[in-house]
Amino acid sequence: MSRKAPLDCVSMADLRAEIDSLDRELVGLLAERADYIDRAVTLKQQENLHARITPRVEQVVGNVRAAAATKKLDADLIEKLWRDLIEWSIAREAKHLPEG
Repeated sequence: MSRKAPLDCVSMADLRAEIDSLDRELVGLLAERADYIDRAVTLKQQENLHARITPRVEQVVGNVRAAAATKKLDADLIEKLWRDLIEWSIAREAKHLPEG
């Protein structure tokens, strides 16, 4: 989808439309991520894994902190958001798996 650059937004209405579009895309990406979490349940059952795998949690957090740094985002904020997302994902998996 073609998007206006922030500096090309000439009014708050333009800016808000772009933010709303981004928000819809982010929600779509989160829904797609949830599909992968749901698939993880089956694979973890086959491999006798728990919902919570602490080394993987820390790897994911490290990955997003590094990605945040490359985009000049606050890595602490990104870590907090992702830890919440990870806990939600673990809770989703734990309905079908031991938490570990």
